[in-house]
Amino acid sequence: MSRYRPQRNYGCRIHDQNSYFGLRTVVLENDLVRISILVDKGTEIFEYLYKPKDLDFMWLSENGVQNPNDYLPTSPDPVSTFIDYYPGGWQEVFPNGGPTSVYLGAQFGQHGEVAQMPWDYDIVQDTATRIAVRFRVRTKKLPFQLTKTLTLDSGSATLLIEEQLENLSDIPLRYMWGQHIAFGKPFLEPGCNIILPDNVKLITESIESPVSRPGRVKRGASYEWPSGVAETGKLVDFSHLPEKGTPSEMIYLTGFSDQAWYRIENNSLSMGLKVEWDAAAMPYLWYWQEYGATECYPWYGRHYNIGLEPFSSYPTLGLEEAVRNDTAGVVNSRELKSFWIKAAPYAIPLE
Repeated sequence: MSRYRPQRNYGCRIHDQNSYFGLRTVVLENDLVRISILVDKGTEIFEYLYKPKDLDFMWLSENGVQNPNDYLPTSPDPVSTFIDYYPGGWQEVFPNGGPTSVYLGAQFGQHGEVAQMPWDYDIVQDTATRIAVRFRVRTKKLPFQLTKTLTLDSGSATLLIEEQLENLSDIPLRYMWGQHIAFGKPFLEPGCNIILPDNVKLITESIESPVSRPGRVKRGASYEWPSGVAETGKLVDFSHLPEKGTPSEMIYLTGFSDQAWYRIENNSLSMGLKVEWDAAAMPYLWYWQEYGATECYPWYGRHYNIGLEPFSSYPTLGLEEAVRNDTAGVVNSRELKSFWIKAAPYAIPLE
């Protein structure tokens, strides 16, 4: 933060002397989009607003943005430490994906730990044509440093995120690393379509998995996107979003080329969002579906949302399981790993 940084009310601009629910917040904006980031809570992106249509692509849960300092859980547990403060939006998940897990004697809670940590930041570029902010965090339980730079150009709705992971120790370390991106209203609704490249493989939750309730397709199976097979033998098309009240489930997608992508389109709004990422670093796409059928904690039938989440590993059973099945990433002593991802809203041409 600089008190004497030139202020601007046009073109690309950064607002960094902000607080939202008591959390330091950085806002990046230009003529097309406004992107709001909670620096004190994992660099969580809780707003990705497309200005021409006043359309926010990020899901905002009924609980909304939560400041962990404002609520002391009466019965803390490793899952609720994430869920109770989860507003939707876009989280950085590292080094554990999924529920509580133990690795090298360190115990992690749900999606621990950088999503709940305060980050440092500095402004690396601030002009009317381009802005860039670099964020940095060091994990507590394992010796990692994670750095990422968010860049926005004038006249563009595309957000570019470039990341670097560093092992600060003298031994090789394993990890799970992902982008927990959730979509909901007003953008997402029944009838939206999900478009993926050719030759993508669909993997269902394992039969013995305790995480996902029974969904629409057989467990422990794999298929070619976009369809799986129900116990009745009926095909289930995952590329077309169903009605509210459809059973919730988790599936996993893989088989992407090094430059992976997906698109979500809402034809009634004539708007879509394309996400592209480095599949060499994150070869899996977790597809979380919550269509309002979950009547217990934490959703209570109130939500209609999905997550399409690039990840290094699978399934959502934690780092210990990812190490066991050898999908966990590995970074050697003092080694650096890189990753990039970008998101871009777009208008669907009228036919």
